[in-house]
Amino acid sequence: MEGMARSSDKNITRVLFCGPHFPASHNYTKEYLQNYPSIQVDVVPISDVPDVIANYHLCVVKTMRLDSNCISRANQMKLIMQFGVGLEGVDINAATRCGIKVARIPGDVTGNAASCAELTIYLMLGLLRKQNEMRMAIEQKKLGVPTGETLLGKTVFILGFGNIGVELAKRLRPFGVKIIATKRSWASHSQVSCQSSGWHCKQVISIFNEKGLFFYKH
Repeated sequence: MEGMARSSDKNITRVLFCGPHFPASHNYTKEYLQNYPSIQVDVVPISDVPDVIANYHLCVVKTMRLDSNCISRANQMKLIMQFGVGLEGVDINAATRCGIKVARIPGDVTGNAASCAELTIYLMLGLLRKQNEMRMAIEQKKLGVPTGETLLGKTVFILGFGNIGVELAKRLRPFGVKIIATKRSWASHSQVSCQSSGWHCKQVISIFNEKGLFFYKH
């Protein structure tokens, strides 16, 4: 456990990072704040968070579930920050009852959505081209196997047409695929939103609000 906060510390804003995963998050934060002695940044194992959360003012949640029991112990907490877009890991109602603000990191302004979309393209191509089998074939000095497939002509279903979904669809267009996307709800101006994201009227076949489906054909 790194630099556990002491309840006797005064005039120090204490920041808690829950767990060791995604180390760049706390490493960059520590580096940025190293010249601010009034701010202390600690990385605590997930299993220890409930026991120490009362000593912190700001909590950065990564992969753990911050439930009502844990939040009720955070009597000094001012802000819970989700490291990412989804807030499934935070009991927002419990935080609200305790007067704690909850925030997240939006994907559309941080580059995260674009990064996830690019990674998805990479994984799709690797799957179609049978990347693992290809690596083994090369190691065995075999040429022409395995036989891969192309994205061209495929139908791609995007489950959740949010920031990542839109960025993925943009990058899929040059591959000549048909895209089917769905989301929990479509705003009445869905077609306008699609157009502002780079879609054109002739490319939008139809939007079914009652089914939450969006169809795009290259």
